[in-house]
Amino acid sequence: MTPTAELILHAYRSGIFPMAEHRDDPEIFWVDPRKRGVIPLDGFHISRKLARRLRQDDYEVTLNRAFSDVMDGCADRSETWINQEIRLTFEELHDLGNAHSIEVWDQGTLAGGVYGLALGGAFCGESMFSRRTDASKIALAWLVDLLRRAGFTLFDTQFLTPHLASLGAVEITRTAYRRRLADALEVDADITSVALPESGQDVVQRITQTS
Repeated sequence: MTPTAELILHAYRSGIFPMAEHRDDPEIFWVDPRKRGVIPLDGFHISRKLARRLRQDDYEVTLNRAFSDVMDGCADRSETWINQEIRLTFEELHDLGNAHSIEVWDQGTLAGGVYGLALGGAFCGESMFSRRTDASKIALAWLVDLLRRAGFTLFDTQFLTPHLASLGAVEITRTAYRRRLADALEVDADITSVALPESGQDVVQRITQTS
């Protein structure tokens, strides 16, 4: 059974999120981790290598240009929790203006991206993918810059992975997460209210000045 957009929004506001066992499983289950991964918006870590990569500007970054393609890229792996039911509901949420994607392009080809759900001042990152070196890191850096300038206060990554930890993500308790979520839901933020950065140099400069 495909979950409704309203059900998904209610779940995220309550601090839980859906997953499937695998892409062909029509059922979903709800996850409420004891430890939650978050990227502090004032603590995103840009290494010297990533800073150099961002400054090269040999790529293009867009917002919401290819949401379905980003979901496809995120699900294009041997094991994925993105089943057809979750995909259909998030495409509906995208049409409603709740779900968003950042795309990284290499000479017109989609090289990586990230997508997630925006609720008030909270952005719940769902998944990301990379087909070129550092493409997902580029997407995250541009996303963090957008979220900060648009007034978001919480960037939820659901779980903490070594990849995310290298970028500054940390784990907090379920109680702490729900407290931060409650505060973020009171914030009026809109990721589409600010323009994309003019260059990767702008992203590096803004983030490193305050992190």
